[in-house]
Amino acid sequence: MSYNIYHNLLIKASPKQVFDAVSQPEHLNNWWSLKSSGKPELNSEYNLNFTDKYNWYCKVSKVKVNASFHLKMTESDEDWLPTTFGFELEPKENGTYLRFSHQNWPEINDHFKHSSFCWALLLNGLKNYLEKGVVIPFESRA
Repeated sequence: MSYNIYHNLLIKASPKQVFDAVSQPEHLNNWWSLKSSGKPELNSEYNLNFTDKYNWYCKVSKVKVNASFHLKMTESDEDWLPTTFGFELEPKENGTYLRFSHQNWPEINDHFKHSSFCWALLLNGLKNYLEKGVVIPFESRA
């Protein structure tokens, strides 16, 4: 059995702006990672660096430009290793409805609960980044 995290939110930005913010390294670094690299292409490798200790890798497992972007972890801590997280985007009259999922957690442990909380904070940071141009310094993020 595995466990999943889900968060949904409306962002007052176009699907292209949201897609770029969740898939382009220069945007990821403004709301999530310290530094990252990768291209939003199927099977492309991403490096998500949060510190030297948390320097993780994943591969694009699903991508549809301006609509869907998912990454499967390939090198990370043990709890994250079997997981896939992603963003489904739906255009709305007043923005983009983002459906976030982080799936296949091996257990509901403290790390799962902490990660769910952090994702909520980070997704709020993504929303503020796109709607207001707010970039929270890396050290102050979740």
